[in-house]
Amino acid sequence: MRRKKIIWHLYPPFLGITLISLLVTTVYVTRFWRQLYQEQLTTDLVKQARLAEAQINPLLNAYEYSSLDESAKYLGQQTGIRFTVMLPDGKVVGDSAYDPAKMENHADRPEFQEARKGAVGISVRQSYTLEERMIYAALPIRVKDRITGIMRAALPVTYVDKILREIYLKIIAGGLVIILVAAIVIYSITRRLSRPLTEINRGAERFARGDLSSKVPVPEAAELASLAEALNNMAAQLDDRFRTILRQRQEQEAILASMVEGVVAVDMNDRLITLNKAGSRLLMVNPEVAKGQSIQEIIRNQELQRFLQQTRTATIPVEGELTLNGLSERIIQLHGSKLLDAQGKVIGVLLVMNDVTKMRRLERIRRDFVANVSHELRTPITSIKGFVETLQSGAIYEPDNAVHFLNIMARQADRLNQIIEDLLTLSRIEQEEEEGKVTLTWKPLKTVLQAAIQVCEVRAAEKQITISLSCPDNLQARINPPLLEEAVVNLIDNAIKYSPPETAVAVTAEPATEKVLIRVRDQGRGIALEHLPRLFERFYRVDTSRSRKVGGTGLGLAIVKHIAQAHDGWVTVDSTLGQGSVFTLHLPLSA
Repeated sequence: MRRKKIIWHLYPPFLGITLISLLVTTVYVTRFWRQLYQEQLTTDLVKQARLAEAQINPLLNAYEYSSLDESAKYLGQQTGIRFTVMLPDGKVVGDSAYDPAKMENHADRPEFQEARKGAVGISVRQSYTLEERMIYAALPIRVKDRITGIMRAALPVTYVDKILREIYLKIIAGGLVIILVAAIVIYSITRRLSRPLTEINRGAERFARGDLSSKVPVPEAAELASLAEALNNMAAQLDDRFRTILRQRQEQEAILASMVEGVVAVDMNDRLITLNKAGSRLLMVNPEVAKGQSIQEIIRNQELQRFLQQTRTATIPVEGELTLNGLSERIIQLHGSKLLDAQGKVIGVLLVMNDVTKMRRLERIRRDFVANVSHELRTPITSIKGFVETLQSGAIYEPDNAVHFLNIMARQADRLNQIIEDLLTLSRIEQEEEEGKVTLTWKPLKTVLQAAIQVCEVRAAEKQITISLSCPDNLQARINPPLLEEAVVNLIDNAIKYSPPETAVAVTAEPATEKVLIRVRDQGRGIALEHLPRLFERFYRVDTSRSRKVGGTGLGLAIVKHIAQAHDGWVTVDSTLGQGSVFTLHLPLSA
């Protein structure tokens, strides 16, 4: 709600009182004048009726009704007043404004009834004959105390209104002048009263904005002067304190903003007190909007609520982990302690948050990698060791068995060698990528894709699988030809391995928005949806027994992923069970 200035608290009431007083006076005066003028007009009508009676009475007594009507019309023309002559029974025998023969009986008129009783009848009402509002004054015409007729004089009310309107206009004009003068005088007085308070208010507002250098003008009034001096002294003291607090706050905010850890402080009602940038990124909230809100409104997580409650009741700092489910699952490490004020009173809870999602993922990958490497190496080593022991136990002297065992040992040694070579290749790509040793140059893609297809044609021919290529001749990208060829060879080789005989593998390259897409499409049995997110992890296999049977090491797609990253790109897969898979390399076109 917008507050009004003090002048608008003083000026409208003062002006309103003046206006109301003037209005009441005007209403009273106008009513008085109307009543006075109406009474005066009624008195004049009575006098005019009495004067007309002297001329009408002889004609009425002589029953000369036609002359009587003419006389009434003559009097009406001369005076501008309507005269009506009526018999005691109410019959109209003369009228200055209308034909008496066509007029109805007036016995029901209130002024007639009063005059019929011998009094002066006064009435203000609508004329049924002239259809306008009239003022009537009726007198009895007497002959020897006998009423022989009624003499009535009338004027339209509009006549009164016309005269009063002129009076009203003069009153209104005078009133407007009075109102204008009063408004100016009252405004000047209230302005003079409110100006010092306005200056003090402006000074207080400057102090509230932090501008403590300017002083409040000291007015002449003793009470206001004391207030202004007190404000100036307060501003001088606050200036020093604010400078100190501001410096400390800036240092604190700089520290919090520079922290990698998220810092969250809540009060005893779980309302947010402080949230640094790292904390806002972890919780994905706007700190300005979230400040003052309940932590339950900001993030709905029962684990966090339990951790806050545990921290609030614990006597020592508490540690724990929190899992946040958003666009991706994140694991947050929490350190909680009670928040104390300067007197040591508990005022809330302080949380320090670390995003350990990547660390946990790396730990899981490391565990899986060690387990997978151990498993992958153990299989050929165990096989070789078993056949060596068999040969040592005498099978070496059995030529047929010895040759068979040695052939198996050779295949296992080749498999062991292939795993080691893939591991070394993957390590070399990662190292070159980290050290920035991967050289990218603008080269045509079609030559590289053709070379990759040639490498895989022999194996494709064994399964009667055809490999097609669709790539514009002029399509270029920033690539490392040997690495890109190796990635495409791995993708084509996988497509051949997991496709049934007499099918087709399609390799396409096409430009897209700011990138080039290289796709390898097969007609295999496809990959289930739950395996797609982990498909490019090292040694991850969808079907372990089938993968080993077709000779895979489990490192080919991991090599493809790192080659794509070395090209500042990425690799994706789309697959539907029973319909095959599509692996896509996304290579950026920007230099």
